Amino acid sequence: MERVAFLVEKTGERIPCLLNPASVIVRRLAGVKPRQSSSGPLTGAALKDDPFLYTGGGTTEILLDLLFDVNIAGSTPTTEDVRDLTRPLTALAEGSVGDDGYGQVPLVRFVWGKAWNVLGVVSAVAERLEYFTLNGAPQRSWLRMRFVRADDPTRAEVEPLDDDLSLEDLPDEVDVPPDELRFHQTKGAGETDEDEGSSAERLDEIAASYYGNPAWWRLIAAFNKIDDPWKVSAGDLVMIPPASSVGDNA
Repeated sequence: MERVAFLVEKTGERIPCLLNPASVIVRRLAGVKPRQSSSGPLTGAALKDDPFLYTGGGTTEILLDLLFDVNIAGSTPTTEDVRDLTRPLTALAEGSVGDDGYGQVPLVRFVWGKAWNVLGVVSAVAERLEYFTLNGAPQRSWLRMRFVRADDPTRAEVEPLDDDLSLEDLPDEVDVPPDELRFHQTKGAGETDEDEGSSAERLDEIAASYYGNPAWWRLIAAFNKIDDPWKVSAGDLVMIPPASSVGDNA
């Protein structure tokens, strides 16, 4: 099973978690506020509910409870202080100075297999430390994180394609006007228990993002002349042809 990881957008740094969370809470707050008049909140004796104004936007939060313990097999690096394992995650909630000279928190991706790939920021962390050594080093950490989703231009909403794409559906030649061609730079994927290294996004994940159907990975592979879809590396630039390049969309 692939582990939860956080990928820093600007640097490409990958911060893995020791164990996957047992549960994930997703909380959505719509962009609404009480409707106001010139003298204050708009009220009325006949109203059953306060009138509200839709302001647009809103907030999506992902709440994670993560466990770190230096005595769990596979924890790296070897240390007696569990904060050595959690510090890269807690640092994501600390501000820094950006290229424009203004303070900011880093944009990161919450990645877990192919089911979760969310761009956002770590807005809050709370850490409960347990099992201290004689010199005061904690050996276990219960880390609670609040992750707030950000607008992700690479994950635009797509109308899912109902039809799967087979090899027979692929055209012999694909001629796509330059203005209809999109480009996607692959990002690192989560670490697996079998392979301690990191790999790139799979083509089926990319196809699901752009076409709404992972089976359309074959079109991306054929258009980019990728013979082995398992050998796509993080940082590779792949071209995304439009679905219309397959005639009647298969």
